[in-house]
Amino acid sequence: MSHTSGAAEPDKRRLRREFLAVRNRLTADDVREAAAALARHALELPELARARTVAAYVSVGSEPGTPPLLDALRARGVRVLLPALLPDNDLDWGVYEGPGSLARVRHAGRMELLEPSGERLGADAVTGADAVLLPGLAVDARGMRLGRGGGSYDRVLARLERAGARPALVVLLYDTEVVARVPAEPHDRPVHAVVTPSGVRRFEAPA
Repeated sequence: MSHTSGAAEPDKRRLRREFLAVRNRLTADDVREAAAALARHALELPELARARTVAAYVSVGSEPGTPPLLDALRARGVRVLLPALLPDNDLDWGVYEGPGSLARVRHAGRMELLEPSGERLGADAVTGADAVLLPGLAVDARGMRLGRGGGSYDRVLARLERAGARPALVVLLYDTEVVARVPAEPHDRPVHAVVTPSGVRRFEAPA
């Protein structure tokens, strides 16, 4: 491990705790209202408007809510892929067929996740997505994302890079989670846009 990433880790851990503490104070109404606003703004993104396949995720707890967005994308005829966590923290994918197609799955040492209950398409299915919605805890002015630390999405981003896939990368956050700077390592890639309940901020046009 390089000296830089060694120094960044305690910083990242402290920041994660701080952002999670703020999220944990949100009420169910706060989360619901934010989810509706997030969906509204996300649906206006040109990258999502022209996408045929979107890789997304089902929010849990006080995470910025994705269910209204998943349903709106599906209603538009978009193929929505959702992740299923594998034992090694990598992600498999399945197609979202509506709220009834989700199963509650408890993974060791983690909160309960909602995962697609249908056919598994394999970890490489994400490379066919036109846009990938990423969970996170913060994003900075450069578009660098602070993840939750599980490493699942680092693997997804590495897989996209290996495949030469260039989907639009969009992170969904609360307004207070767009900050001046988060610790970043040399391999980190910026996202293209962040959607918050108050609107969209773009960092760079997808190639």
